[in-house]
Amino acid sequence: ENYTVVTEFVLLGLSQSHQVQMILFFFFLLFYMIILPGNVLIILTIRWDSQLGSPMYFFLANLAFLDICYCSVTPPKMLADFFSHPKTISYSACMAQLFFLHFLGAAEAFLLMVMAYDRYVAICKPLHYTRLVNREVCCVLVGATWGGGFIHGIILFAFSIHLPLCGPNILDNFFCDVHQLVKLACANTYIMELLMFLNNGVVIIMFFTLLLISYTVLLLKFWTQSSKAKNKVASTCVSHIIVVFLMSGPAMYIYGLPFQGFPKEKVVAVFHTVIFPLTNPLIYTLRNKEIKGSMWKLLSKYTLWC
Repeated sequence: ENYTVVTEFVLLGLSQSHQVQMILFFFFLLFYMIILPGNVLIILTIRWDSQLGSPMYFFLANLAFLDICYCSVTPPKMLADFFSHPKTISYSACMAQLFFLHFLGAAEAFLLMVMAYDRYVAICKPLHYTRLVNREVCCVLVGATWGGGFIHGIILFAFSIHLPLCGPNILDNFFCDVHQLVKLACANTYIMELLMFLNNGVVIIMFFTLLLISYTVLLLKFWTQSSKAKNKVASTCVSHIIVVFLMSGPAMYIYGLPFQGFPKEKVVAVFHTVIFPLTNPLIYTLRNKEIKGSMWKLLSKYTLWC
């Protein structure tokens, strides 16, 4: 009987200072203007260059597409809110933001696991690579990542819409997330945080552990090989390892520790939702000679055509 019908939430944002908000707006807009064209360029380059037809580049193009979708969930609303007072979001928009954030985030995590499997087969079982990782298998694996992300997102969405809210409708952040809604719930908060951890934190910890084991196996396998083989492993795996740490670190900080308060949660959330999608175009292109060469050819051809 004490439940409250919530129609909208008030977001406190990153700062209450107008000057700080304008500085943040400039930097986040710059990040957003790099993320979108960078990932679009990756997709166009892989589609245009027939030499980039291996499964690794197929997965990389899908990762770039996921980054485009992921960075379109929270940054546009955050950029618009820098000029709004108060910063509000409707209940339905909040639930949609929550669903797509976890749907796309989980799909990207599963895709990184698929990319780790691709590198494991390519390095440890090169003679069976074309049979184990052919185009049909790649399509099934990519479809499974989207399906797994959807299931994860819909579970958290169903959990969130049934939360009984009786507190103030103020969220101390710049976007909606399930652990913030739990703080506004009337029921036992500890039980709900535990359920959230079992569905969210366990997935993240499992994702990080499996990837860490797979890359450790790769490094141990080639520890006694020639320097050329070691360089091959480094060139193909270091980029994946960097992205895994950049993605899983902030996610485990936010979702992997139940019953904890996070004084720096906003900073970590900014890195996780805004800056992380920037790592794909920067890390993968700067460390990959084939993609860099193909990009320059594509840009040169487009420039001459113009």
